[in-house]
Amino acid sequence: MADGDRPTGAEYRFRVAVRLRPDDGRLEPDRFETVAAIPAVTPPDPGWLLFRDRLWRGEVGDERTCRRFLSDRLGLEVVAVEFAELRTDETYYATLREAIATDLDRFNATTVEEVIHKYLGSSVHLR
Repeated sequence: MADGDRPTGAEYRFRVAVRLRPDDGRLEPDRFETVAAIPAVTPPDPGWLLFRDRLWRGEVGDERTCRRFLSDRLGLEVVAVEFAELRTDETYYATLREAIATDLDRFNATTVEEVIHKYLGSSVHLR
């Protein structure tokens, strides 16, 4: 397991619609909706900035690139995507906030709270 793939106490959850296209035969329906959970990477490992690169105010920033990203991650054709939440525990959330605080200029912000709101909106679920 690569460093960026190690399990954390957090995951990004997306509501997605996927299309299945079998090699032989057909499916009816060939599209269904589900929730995709992508493990959150622990800062400073590569990939920890997923929220900055994909989200804006708790919404998917660019649906086409996010669909492509999720299609590649899931190995399925994602035809629609909507961000649901960052589901996290206190430990991961504290680590994330510390990493943000060390480089606020990267986020063009003056506080950690501004960064969280700018990218995640109110879509953080602490458990």
